[in-house]
Amino acid sequence: MSFRETIRDWSRPTYFLGQNPTTLTGAVLTTSTALTMIAFWFYDFILPGPPHPYVGILILLILPGFFVFGLVLIPLGIWRRRGSLRRVGELPAVYPAIDPRGPLVRRGFWYVTLATGLNVLIFATASYRGVEYMDSTNFCGTTCHTVMSPEYTAYQNSPHAHVACIDCHIGPGAPWFVRSKLSGLRQVFAVTFHTYSRPIPSPVKYLRPARETCEQCHWPQRFTGDKFLVKTSYKDDERNSAQTDVLLLKVGGRTWQGLVGIHGRHLADSARIRYISIDAQRQVIPVVYYTDDKGKTTEFISTDTKPTQTQLDRGEHRVMDCIDCHNRPTHSFDMPESAVDKQMSLGLISPDLPYIKKKAVELLKVDYPDRDTARLRIIGGLDRFYRTDYPEIYQTRRTLLQQSAEQVAAIYLRNIFPEMRMTWGVHPNNLGHNDFPGCFRCHDGSHTSADGHTITNDCSACHQLLAAGEENPKILTDLGMK
Repeated sequence: MSFRETIRDWSRPTYFLGQNPTTLTGAVLTTSTALTMIAFWFYDFILPGPPHPYVGILILLILPGFFVFGLVLIPLGIWRRRGSLRRVGELPAVYPAIDPRGPLVRRGFWYVTLATGLNVLIFATASYRGVEYMDSTNFCGTTCHTVMSPEYTAYQNSPHAHVACIDCHIGPGAPWFVRSKLSGLRQVFAVTFHTYSRPIPSPVKYLRPARETCEQCHWPQRFTGDKFLVKTSYKDDERNSAQTDVLLLKVGGRTWQGLVGIHGRHLADSARIRYISIDAQRQVIPVVYYTDDKGKTTEFISTDTKPTQTQLDRGEHRVMDCIDCHNRPTHSFDMPESAVDKQMSLGLISPDLPYIKKKAVELLKVDYPDRDTARLRIIGGLDRFYRTDYPEIYQTRRTLLQQSAEQVAAIYLRNIFPEMRMTWGVHPNNLGHNDFPGCFRCHDGSHTSADGHTITNDCSACHQLLAAGEENPKILTDLGMK
């Protein structure tokens, strides 16, 4: 038997028995998803930059599932029609030849063509809109992650407010998307049955390495040099006396002379620093391993922290990256004093109001039952204070007082969420060392090697202090900034 005859003998029964709704539906579904996948493959191929994670999951998992389902329907329909024809005695001994000009063939052809075209349009539009919606910050922050209100609020007030959540929490490629959504499935059950943690813990263990997310935009090896910083804070006296710190932060990087500064010594080379932390927030670090420029690795052990061997074995063994210092780059929560200082330096809370720093911090630290009550009591508390103790200012500067009171309340609403047990200092910020240990987790003067070397705690290693708590720093006058 020739190959042509073999094809004819197989195609005739397949075509005849395939004239049923189940098989035709399977053919339409398979053809539609195949064309849609090809279109998305082309889109993913020509898309500039890293592939979109939601496109990856769509073309690697969802559409292939529909494709396979369509393939299953085709033989299922043939098998069922063959069985039904046999039961009524109408199964032909010889299957009729395929006549392309016959009305049955034409109807089947047009049905498959039109249905396929319609399905391709539906699949492509729905898939694109689904990807677009899941890519939005509203999806992450409000639609299904309502318990993430504290994090979403912090995100909206961060330097990354215009960066999509998935760019940092998932990144490019389907594998991390799948991992994220499997974790999300567990979170859906937690939200449904109200078993989620309050507050939501920082997901430090489950974040993708910074080299695959942060460094898509940032480059720690780049030589940044010194960063000139001026920070103004206010005393809690009647005048709200301003005091200014001026310093040069030695960010550094890689130069022709080698690695210098904070970034250069910590992040310029992969795996330069490794450490063991024994708590969930990486605040207790008893062991640090440092590899120098010659490739020699030194172990520094804290003389203050005395972990057991079991604690060390169970602790997190981690290679240092951006997130170890910049651990709240987007979801940062302020402390009351620094938050008030920031708004006062911007003029949003007026330093001209007597004792505004002291009263604002006092009201912010009160334990309120809910956010609405907090707002009313903070604004009302400041109103009563100035109406009672400074009636002249209350009468003549009412607008300024109202604006300042609203800004103090806004600080509370950005940082405190009683229903989630989210209060001051719940999430430590490791950048610097003013409100939390930060740098001093390792640079505390107690991490010592076997040969007697100690991780430095010399302030000048990271920054040069040009003025500390001065009312009118001379350096700013010399630079023409005052």
